[in-house]
Amino acid sequence: MSTSKEYLEFILGQLSELDEITYRAMMGEFIIYYRGKIVGGIYDDRLLVKPIKAAISYMPTATYELPYEGAKEMLLVDEVDSKEFLTGLFNAMYDELPEPKPKKKKTNKNSSER
Repeated sequence: MSTSKEYLEFILGQLSELDEITYRAMMGEFIIYYRGKIVGGIYDDRLLVKPIKAAISYMPTATYELPYEGAKEMLLVDEVDSKEFLTGLFNAMYDELPEPKPKKKKTNKNSSER
């Protein structure tokens, strides 16, 4: 099962108080970014976030779930109906999230060196 566009739109609406929420479609699911950093994703109509210290302390009773077979466990966000909760969670997580990896520059192997 993949995530419905309706669920994606619902979550994006719940995160509308935050600046720079973006997403990328990935094999029927969606990776969620906050100010350029990966926070988590939407998998099978479930919002899952990275299990970093800030998220664990913000949601101490959250369950760990697999986004898909073979992936690392992530935290299930149950309180998706509360904009305030989601906004607080993403803000609490931001500083601890890893910086995005720099994009590799493509080199032209056929260019002549002088």
